Amino acid sequence: MSSFLESLYYGYIIPEDQMALKDPQYRQLSRELSEATMVWKEKLSSEDFAELEALIDLQQQIQGMEMAAAFARGFRLGAGLMIEVFSRDRA
Repeated sequence: MSSFLESLYYGYIIPEDQMALKDPQYRQLSRELSEATMVWKEKLSSEDFAELEALIDLQQQIQGMEMAAAFARGFRLGAGLMIEVFSRDRA
């Protein structure tokens, strides 16, 4: 069995893939988003829908950057806590 660090290094642990999947609302919201997208696809011309998809893609890229930054910040906070806990004088 590989260590946590080895699993992280080799890509076995992908935090992004584990986000929100445990939330019971995730599937419902995903389904609603998919249905709403299909409604807009029917309402809009193919050119307008392509522009909408491009806008959604930009938003997803921004959200991905925000998620990565939040993950890094949280990891740094956790690591900082661990450093402080283990570096304190044991009285």
